[in-house]
Amino acid sequence: MSALTGTAPTAQAVETLVEVEDLRKLYPVRSGWLRRARLFVHAVDGVSFQIREREVFGLVGESGCGKTTTGRLLLRATLPTSGRVVMDGVDVARLQGPELVAFRRHAQMIFQDPYESLNPRMTIFDILSEPLAVHGIGNLAERERRVAEMLERVGLTPPSAFEFRFPHELSGGQRQRVSIARALILQPRFVVADEPTSMLDVSIRSGIMKLLLDLKEQLGMTYLYITHDLAVARYLCDRVAVMYLGKIVELGPAEEVIRHPIHPYTKALVAANPVPDPEAPKAPIEIRGGVSKPVNPPARCRFYERCPIATERCRQQDHPPLEEKAPGHWTACYEV
Repeated sequence: MSALTGTAPTAQAVETLVEVEDLRKLYPVRSGWLRRARLFVHAVDGVSFQIREREVFGLVGESGCGKTTTGRLLLRATLPTSGRVVMDGVDVARLQGPELVAFRRHAQMIFQDPYESLNPRMTIFDILSEPLAVHGIGNLAERERRVAEMLERVGLTPPSAFEFRFPHELSGGQRQRVSIARALILQPRFVVADEPTSMLDVSIRSGIMKLLLDLKEQLGMTYLYITHDLAVARYLCDRVAVMYLGKIVELGPAEEVIRHPIHPYTKALVAANPVPDPEAPKAPIEIRGGVSKPVNPPARCRFYERCPIATERCRQQDHPPLEEKAPGHWTACYEV
């Protein structure tokens, strides 16, 4: 039986927890006195990938490339314009009633900003026990036990010192640990972590990343980790997908993609990543211009206007499909 919905999964779902097929999300741009939608923002445009059981799959790219929208689509926080998200053998968009409630229990999200994702009028105990109450898990004594246990797991000890404090009484790192505890207290199988360390001081980030990896091993979870920091992706992720303007331009093992990038955009991201050695040679960032607009983009390669190796073929043909350039290493580029 499926842990997400109570239905029987397919044989393929035993190995692949999440399968995304040609996923699209278009937002209308309304104009005129009739407020008609004449143009559309292509936030996510034809994305396909798979996330394996107990894997950390990273989505990397610059701000506005569609990473967070993709994560929200996977959790059905936003409905797709087209395409499918199959989780544990079940199409997420088709879930209704009790099946959707069960899915919510087993798929959670860690938000980027702990300052805004926690209710300032609720105590830490109320914040962590609310998901248990919503899903009817345990009585008050059982919920107290589980809240205390989860606070200990995320490093907020002793629990009695934090349970009846409010979010504004905690530091940024402590608030993010509370956010992590809230997402994991239901013991989900799949978690979307939307840049959970970007709002934290550098000195705190390593502790939060180690905590996420430890909890993954202890609870047997699968992560979709969203970040713009390649160093974080290299440390946490098993595989990464590089996004640009709603498209995946490169996908493969994290170490392979970062050490041996193929797509010109990925090379630019790696070149822009700071190296802790002032005497180390710096690769030039060979891209030009600013980010293209995602409003009704042309069918050609999304990176064409900024690409240093673009040719007439790139301008005339549709956006290149992902092709396997090396074992397990996929790239969307005609010229490499």
